[in-house]
Amino acid sequence: MGRPVIGICTAVEHARWTVWEREAFLLSRAYVDAVRAAGGLALMIPPDPETADEPDALLGRLDGLLLAGGADVDPSAYGAPRHRCTTGTRPERDAAEIPLARRALERDLPLLGICRGMQLLNVALGGTLIQHLPDDVGHSDHRRSLGSFDNADHDVRLAAGSLAARVAREELHGTKSHHHQGVERIGDGLEVTGWATLDDLVEAIELPAARWALGVQWHPEVDPGSGVVAALVSAASVG
Repeated sequence: MGRPVIGICTAVEHARWTVWEREAFLLSRAYVDAVRAAGGLALMIPPDPETADEPDALLGRLDGLLLAGGADVDPSAYGAPRHRCTTGTRPERDAAEIPLARRALERDLPLLGICRGMQLLNVALGGTLIQHLPDDVGHSDHRRSLGSFDNADHDVRLAAGSLAARVAREELHGTKSHHHQGVERIGDGLEVTGWATLDDLVEAIELPAARWALGVQWHPEVDPGSGVVAALVSAASVG
């Protein structure tokens, strides 16, 4: 058997590179490097309306799916009015990734949601989001430096015996955080298995009925010691 193929959903943003400035499909190299280091083959997936309509055409080529970080999920996806601090949304990305995530779960494909990806997993299963954490928890410690993981460390408590604790290999886990939104109402079938020690914000969710489905609010792809992405690749190797 060759390397397991892990699809990673990309952002769509206005970007600059060399002499160009255009709309681009983007993904931090850290995601690809983490998948490759774990023995997987990364496949970048841009938002595509046809993929949303026929997700099996893509999912049939994958061994696992990673929902990556990025822009706020548009509140229209979970029936909420827009908060003043919800900006830069990309509804075309939500429209592609939500049906992709739902169908991946139906196919029992190993799935990992990171940061926005965890939030999108929750929305895909009928949950809602807190749109601006400082208004809710009273501080900005979940995103201390815009565009940087400097001073971004905080601990999360993981439920004993949970998938989150097994892949992190501990129940008190150091993480790197960069987000201003979070999970509010939990989606259907999901279980909360991680909480920030700062304020008990939801930091990990999982779907017990699935073979392997986990969402984490932190960014394990930038932590060389993290086993989270490697655990996805390992789960994708079995099947």
